[in-house]
Amino acid sequence: MNADAVILDIDGVLVDVADSYRRAIVESVEAVYDRTIRKDDIQEFKDAGGFNNDWELTYAAALYVLATEEGYGESLEAFTDAIAAAGGGLEAAETVVREATGARATQRVTERWDRERLRDVFQQLYLGDELYRGLEGGEPDLDRETPGFIHDEPVVLDAEARDRLLERYDVGVLTGRPEAEAEIALERVGLDDAIPVDHRFTMDDWEEGKPHPRALTTLAERFGANSVVFVGDTLDDVRTAVNAAEADPGREYRGIGVLTGGLTGEEGRRKYERNGAAAVVESINALPDWLES
Repeated sequence: MNADAVILDIDGVLVDVADSYRRAIVESVEAVYDRTIRKDDIQEFKDAGGFNNDWELTYAAALYVLATEEGYGESLEAFTDAIAAAGGGLEAAETVVREATGARATQRVTERWDRERLRDVFQQLYLGDELYRGLEGGEPDLDRETPGFIHDEPVVLDAEARDRLLERYDVGVLTGRPEAEAEIALERVGLDDAIPVDHRFTMDDWEEGKPHPRALTTLAERFGANSVVFVGDTLDDVRTAVNAAEADPGREYRGIGVLTGGLTGEEGRRKYERNGAAAVVESINALPDWLES
């Protein structure tokens, strides 16, 4: 597969976030509402689309929990299927609840739905007390101390694969992480100095989020690339490459799915392929051989 530029997602690609971001989603809802979803349920939201921002996924999970207390009787799988049918994302989740429960129940849900508190708890759990003070500028108020789930992110990208990619291709990053949290992960995998800021897109750099193609097409333009590979761990990552190909037909865009995030095994491979993946690899470490084959 010829490529001029290789653009990398971070979560599930460069580092494993099963015990960090995904754990924070589950435990944030539990801390605020004393009920929560299972960690395995998170992938249902990811597959529905529009949940590249894990804060918004947390809000949607909490919305489901609150709606079930007001008479919403559908399973979480049915809930996320309805979100997908409504276009994906948090706004679609709100629409599903409103249409299924009625105005009065929706009002009661909305009155209890504290997105600001959910985000704050999420950041305390994910960052830990010290980083929370530094990055959020506040004082932790949970009744537990935590060093931060961010420290429980095993590195997936090995040094040999990293160096081969840097030697042969222009390498960029496109992630839904905030800039400061992206920097921490990139330092951990040894890419912080190798990828300049103008070759990165983080949550702070664009409003649309994946699968909108703007960030990917902008990086392609900055590299002057004719052929771009985007490597991610969700269906929205693959959809981003598909959308970029439609928006920028003068260049070639290919989405590559890895099986080190929430999508795994043969089922994960089939989901990627149904959504337009050009290839599926076991991990980012298999990418250099694939590109050179």
